[in-house]
Amino acid sequence: MKFRILSYLFFFIGCLDLLVKILYGNIFSDFTEDYYEIANPILVFTPVLFFSIGGVFLKESKVNMSIENFGTSRLKYYSPQFICLAVVVLIFLFFTFNAQINMENRGIDFGFSFLNQEASFDMQFSLMDYDGQDPYWWAYVVALLNTLLVAVLGIIFCTIIGVIIGIARLSPNFLIRNSAAWYVEFFRNIPLLLQIFFWYYAALRALPLPQDATPLFGVTYLTIKGYYMPAFIWNNLNIFIYSLMAALIAIIFIRYYAIRLRDTEGKQLPVFYISIILLIFLPLLAFLFGGVSLNFELPVLKQLSATSFIYDGGIAVPPELIALTLALSLYTATFVAECVRAGIQGISKGQKEAAASLGLSPNQVLKLVIMPQALRIIIPPTTNQYLNLTKNSSLAAAIAYPDLVLVFAGTALMQTGRAIEIVSITMLTYLSISLAIAALMNWYNKMIEIKEK
Repeated sequence: MKFRILSYLFFFIGCLDLLVKILYGNIFSDFTEDYYEIANPILVFTPVLFFSIGGVFLKESKVNMSIENFGTSRLKYYSPQFICLAVVVLIFLFFTFNAQINMENRGIDFGFSFLNQEASFDMQFSLMDYDGQDPYWWAYVVALLNTLLVAVLGIIFCTIIGVIIGIARLSPNFLIRNSAAWYVEFFRNIPLLLQIFFWYYAALRALPLPQDATPLFGVTYLTIKGYYMPAFIWNNLNIFIYSLMAALIAIIFIRYYAIRLRDTEGKQLPVFYISIILLIFLPLLAFLFGGVSLNFELPVLKQLSATSFIYDGGIAVPPELIALTLALSLYTATFVAECVRAGIQGISKGQKEAAASLGLSPNQVLKLVIMPQALRIIIPPTTNQYLNLTKNSSLAAAIAYPDLVLVFAGTALMQTGRAIEIVSITMLTYLSISLAIAALMNWYNKMIEIKEK
């Protein structure tokens, strides 16, 4: 007997099973309620089971393999995977149907229409305009932007700090090397939540009140209510942005030309200094001849009551954002530093010695020889740290920063009672952000891959 015959048999059984369920949907209505709750997922899953088994046998039939050769066939390889998948799907269906039945018994309906309802709560900080009359879906968007802001700032700062500390740990200077080691051991061994509490309740709470604050650089103020800085007011901002884009495009072309020149003729162009000149020169031309102008809106102390003061105007950074960014950056930077150190140490000393023998300076050896190879080792574990930082940003709820967890999975959930819908949306959001970060880092890792010529 061939596998094709078995595939047709299972397809027929699956079709017959599905037809019976469609025509006689109440065939199991005589079961007790408890048994029905358990059997329902199984009964729904059986047609899928038959079709899947038939598909496996049909695939095997394409290689014209008989039953006698079952032990050496690919079916032996696919069977454990199929069984595992079937068990996972069955468990998912079991909990899904049970949740549905329990919700029906309690008179709870499932749906996402609540997203269009009025939120009826405010946020102390938002990147977009928001008030309590906006719907829940807009509150979700605003809270998501607050979460992304923390994640982006944390990734930028932890990368800068981590690279510096990682290189410093390999410094021949005793003081620098041990200071970097003490930084890593101190911050990575204290729970992140405690570090958030320290920066928010200990460090920032010790700052002066707005009316007692001393200006920093004459125009900024660091107070217990946050950090206040001047706001930029642009004229013809689009021209300035175009000049920056032109500078960045020019830098990319110059970098590729420098790489080709280095590989073909062995000459090294000062790409860094050329990039700095372009980033300054082109925007300066926009200011001089493009009609671009920049004004500043300075924060001004305003009295709300006899004892309450606040700065009006400018840009206000709340203390919750400062504390959360500091804690996430300093904590995650320790792990990034160890990734950098491991990546550099993964390159053999012979490469360093060979590069030094060619007359390259230590900075050139690190930039041109060591780091291009070490990045392939550094990026995969660093990607994991970026993902951890993004997920750890959910601890913002501990200090009342209006992120996705506090606003949507907290306040909105308590007001609407839509636990399954809101928790599912929140989980899928974090999953999507994490997958996007992983995809971007994997793309970058592939782009810097050293290819043989």
